[in-house]
Amino acid sequence: MRKKIWGWYFYDWACQPYNTLMLTFIFGPFFAATAVEYYASLGLSEDAADARAQTLWSNALTIVGLIIGFSAPILGAIADSAGRRMPWLMGFTAMLIAGGFATWFSDPNGGNLIFMLMAFCFGFMGSELAYIFANAQLPEIAQGDDVGSVSGSGFAFGYLGGVISLLIVLPLFVAQGDGKTILGIDPLFGFDPSMKEGTRFTGPFVALWCLVFAIPYFAWMNETDRPKSRPSFAVAMSRLKSSIAGLKHRHSQAFFLAASMFYRDAMNGLYTFGGIYATLVLDWDIVKIGVFGIVAAIGAMVFSYLGGKMDRRLGPKPVLMVTIVLLIAVCIVIVSMTKDSIFGVTLPDGSTLPDTIFFVCGVLIGGFGGMLQSTSRTLMVRHTAKGRETLEFGLYGLSGRATAFLAPALIGIATTITGSARLGVSPLIGLFIIGFILLLWVQPKGDAETWENG
Repeated sequence: MRKKIWGWYFYDWACQPYNTLMLTFIFGPFFAATAVEYYASLGLSEDAADARAQTLWSNALTIVGLIIGFSAPILGAIADSAGRRMPWLMGFTAMLIAGGFATWFSDPNGGNLIFMLMAFCFGFMGSELAYIFANAQLPEIAQGDDVGSVSGSGFAFGYLGGVISLLIVLPLFVAQGDGKTILGIDPLFGFDPSMKEGTRFTGPFVALWCLVFAIPYFAWMNETDRPKSRPSFAVAMSRLKSSIAGLKHRHSQAFFLAASMFYRDAMNGLYTFGGIYATLVLDWDIVKIGVFGIVAAIGAMVFSYLGGKMDRRLGPKPVLMVTIVLLIAVCIVIVSMTKDSIFGVTLPDGSTLPDTIFFVCGVLIGGFGGMLQSTSRTLMVRHTAKGRETLEFGLYGLSGRATAFLAPALIGIATTITGSARLGVSPLIGLFIIGFILLLWVQPKGDAETWENG
């Protein structure tokens, strides 16, 4: 069983760099900067170009989030009906790898912005769907109070992979304004800084990383103990329908899934727009954002591990609720800060205080975000009926994605209305608050027995 657990950990290690490097700290900000320069070349003002770039990114993630959310429970039900998850995981992993390789062909002059988005989103879709199926395996490898510890350690190990991948990419490949990496050397492999080749190599690097480090998972995480049958769409839809109908008798699960719609959407918004915020509001370059990413990922690694231990001792619900409150406070600080002021107080010219505060916020976002994801996964296990794990984690995926359009859409609307990328992220505060309120009706030990006994 220990080998199986480590295989499961390695899948997090293999896939996490797609989120760390591609979504948040390298490709996302690179896309934003490329889009801003492109729109500015068309005659838009700086603020208008910033807003247009953020809105384009928001709309793409809205569409992808809806596709992921509504397909997850259906695919999960099909996998449960057949008793097989690994073929699906192989397919989704292949999507991640293909999407990563495709982003190499991004035009740094903005000539193919839509292709850049489509390539990224294809890999992102594979990554997110794979996580849903891998999460459904947690009840197989840990039971009782150990679930929280295993879940937290899994996230911590994944974030460690994200940190190491950043520590490789930043000093060796990503060029600064002077064409050198932060080590003062030319990007490896003769990559051309003027064409952002070192930055664009992030996608193929993430793909190769996943290809190599997913091997222990597929070698050790077998499904020999699960009964197999032919996949049946009819059986899957019947199971899905009964699970959704059963929510009227499982009030705790219904409130938990509703709560997670909002607080996980807000968390995804923070992850998605953190690097873009730094680019558009604080004028950080890719290298500085990458260093910020290392700090945030280290925070996530440490907090996830400690959160798993707290989860085991106190249970997931209290840890989750405290985490949400602290994230609300972080959001308030971010929205109230500009390059020149904090909470309306003007700073001296050249002050580095906003940069310092945002670095601290990055640690807290990464740390508390890791705790939020880990404890949420544990709480979902407590609401998961045996034999329906993938289906119910599909519903969990749906709850995290059915409203996935909300954060990007609200950010897009708020950005358009205010003309400010900074104020555009303010709706995340409201989403966190709604999620916190709904959690009040969730049973700390879950209600899986309601299904199993009913």
